[in-house]
Amino acid sequence: MQITKNSVETTAGPSEWFTGTVYIDPVATPSGSSRLSASSVHFTPGARTAWHTHPNGQTIYVLEGVGRAQHRGGPVEIIRPGDRVFFEPGENHWHGATPDRFMVHIAMQQNDDSGSPVTWGEHVTDQQYEKEPTQ
Repeated sequence: MQITKNSVETTAGPSEWFTGTVYIDPVATPSGSSRLSASSVHFTPGARTAWHTHPNGQTIYVLEGVGRAQHRGGPVEIIRPGDRVFFEPGENHWHGATPDRFMVHIAMQQNDDSGSPVTWGEHVTDQQYEKEPTQ
């Protein structure tokens, strides 16, 4: 058993990865043979990730607020507390808060053999973000 005392400060999400104001708190980092990384991600209204992929897929679990998620070519979907979203390995996608609500989720993914959990792409445009979501 290993207990890690919380000594890491909340960090702002880098503008290369996010549109809007986003805060990230680490939950799990790869250690030993584990390749799992997880973070608690807090999105302010209108904030979202850039398009991105994960080599081994990603699961997000919504804790609070209301969010949006989309995979490339698919509809914008509304996500709410308790929803789990799995993005397939290599599936290009984005996720974030709705325009008028905060959203917090836990993001979980496994690093690839080189230690990378994600490949970032271009920013989601306002036109893409503002598409009418499915209910």
